[in-house]
Amino acid sequence: MGPLVARLGRAGRRLRHADRARPWALDTAVVAVVFLLFCLPDLLHGGVVDAEGPRRFRLAFTRLPLAAMLAVQAGLVLPLLWRRRRPATAFGAVAAVFALQWALGAALHADIALFIALYSLALHGRPRQLPRACAVMAAVLALVAVRVSAVVSVADALFFLLSTTIAALALGLVIRIRRAQLAALRDRAARLETERDQRSRLAAASERARVAREMHDIVGHHLSVVITLADAGACATVAAADAGRGAEALRLIGDTGRQALGELRRVLGVLRDTDAPSAGPELSPQPGIADLDALCRGVRAAGLDVVYRSAGRVESLDEAVQLTVYRIVQEAMTNTLKHAGAGARVDLAIDVEDTRVGIRVRDTGDTAGEDRRPDGHGLSGMRERAALYGGHVSAGPAPGGGWTVAATLHLTPREGAP
Repeated sequence: MGPLVARLGRAGRRLRHADRARPWALDTAVVAVVFLLFCLPDLLHGGVVDAEGPRRFRLAFTRLPLAAMLAVQAGLVLPLLWRRRRPATAFGAVAAVFALQWALGAALHADIALFIALYSLALHGRPRQLPRACAVMAAVLALVAVRVSAVVSVADALFFLLSTTIAALALGLVIRIRRAQLAALRDRAARLETERDQRSRLAAASERARVAREMHDIVGHHLSVVITLADAGACATVAAADAGRGAEALRLIGDTGRQALGELRRVLGVLRDTDAPSAGPELSPQPGIADLDALCRGVRAAGLDVVYRSAGRVESLDEAVQLTVYRIVQEAMTNTLKHAGAGARVDLAIDVEDTRVGIRVRDTGDTAGEDRRPDGHGLSGMRERAALYGGHVSAGPAPGGGWTVAATLHLTPREGAP
């Protein structure tokens, strides 16, 4: 049964493709089949009732001449060529010829064309045309019932004719509804596919933005530390006054470089497209608030005086919030290394109160003549991270001199937070 259904389905698809390519071919084929099955037998045998049939049939029906019969058959069958393009016109033409034929008292097998036209109207016509078509059918069928009353009772004739009419109408409506449902399903599938592609592109864009923030924070901070340490080591070496400080600076440069390289490997490793489990990236935990001490030590080694304090249950924050806090502080420290100058004091404060986290980084560097680019990529990255938690970031000159970066995070993350 399965292969048969599959073959029928393939045949139906091929027929639909051929119909779309040559729409007139199917209508011509329908007319040809109706002529061969219903018109040709009447032409060969003289109609539904021949000359040697029962007397009551010969009295009830009129035998048409061959030319008149051919003309009536043409009037019944040829309008079916327009049954899909002009279904209402085709039905009206067939119904008019049908009524004329029965008014003459003739009965033909080609009368099946009226029911085919009604089926086509239900399938392809406008719904508001169906009530008028049903009224026309009731009128012509009443005429038929009266004409055949000498052979069968009016009730039996009406039952048969109305049953055939309802069957043709119901078949057209069922196929029409089914096609509409399939079209709706195809449209919905297309829309879902488009939405899926859009979600994929949005997710990819969001991931690219996240990775860009990570790369900016990692590379920017560590390179700033390396540059500052290298300058300090170079000055110490040239002055030859503090060889130990120069060696310490070089050691810190190596440690900072290795840390930056490890974090870059972690970020780039998760982006690697590979199916081999053994080739997967070596992952390490994301930095958190506990790593701020090491961050401060690196900044102190670069020549800044860092004072770090925290208040509240900072260790109870989840990993995503801790990563956001760490990256904001890291970027603020990076800006301080770039602009505050050696010997500046940096005050770092983190406060956790109920459902909010406050971050404040203030330095005492001289900002005269300095442009800290308040609209740069670093501040944009901090604002994007804070926005994931419904927070905000502000940066600007401090009232007593220096520069202040303040951020506020809410502990109920918005949709899309990591």
